[in-house]
Amino acid sequence: MTHPVFAGHAPLVAILRGIRPDEAGATLEALIGSGIGLVEVPLNSPHPLDSIRVMAECAGGRARIGAGTVLTVEEVAAVADAGGTLIVSPNRNDDVIRATRAAGLASFPGVFTPTEALGAIAAGADALKFFPAEVLGPAGVKAMSAILPRGFPLLAVGGVDAGNIGTWLAAGVVGFGIGSSLYKPGLSPAEVGQRAKAMVAAWKKATG
Repeated sequence: MTHPVFAGHAPLVAILRGIRPDEAGATLEALIGSGIGLVEVPLNSPHPLDSIRVMAECAGGRARIGAGTVLTVEEVAAVADAGGTLIVSPNRNDDVIRATRAAGLASFPGVFTPTEALGAIAAGADALKFFPAEVLGPAGVKAMSAILPRGFPLLAVGGVDAGNIGTWLAAGVVGFGIGSSLYKPGLSPAEVGQRAKAMVAAWKKATG
């Protein structure tokens, strides 16, 4: 069982920073075929809205496509227009969170401190993304989770790979954003698919 915020998908968000629209469809198919159905295209990628549009059309309900590095209310609207349904930010911006929810999209803002975490929840965040997770560490996340609402979904982003998923789960994290250990510009869809399979296998093993 995964948290409802992940809409039935494995709680692994593929972060495709640098992907191009011409490779978006094939990469998405590789991810879906490997068991990953949550996809984030950072807005500092080449023509990100075009990639989101391509993948949203290809997904056909099989995957949830969204944007990362979303910093403004205007960007939220642009992602929604492109067919995205997930808004991921590196920071807590209450206006962005509220605009995301008002548009009917899911809000995963980035936080690092208790003040940011509690403020993001109050603004309406659906889940919290601890970023950069490798700096905060599992111990930091575990300590902070003690003051957060019980059961609120937490994601670790930054430094997550197939070898340390279990450690993060033990700290109270229920989801992950997977970046360079899954996708880097230049990797073929087949290579991304193999890496995705390894991540899904590691998550399944760690969750029993």
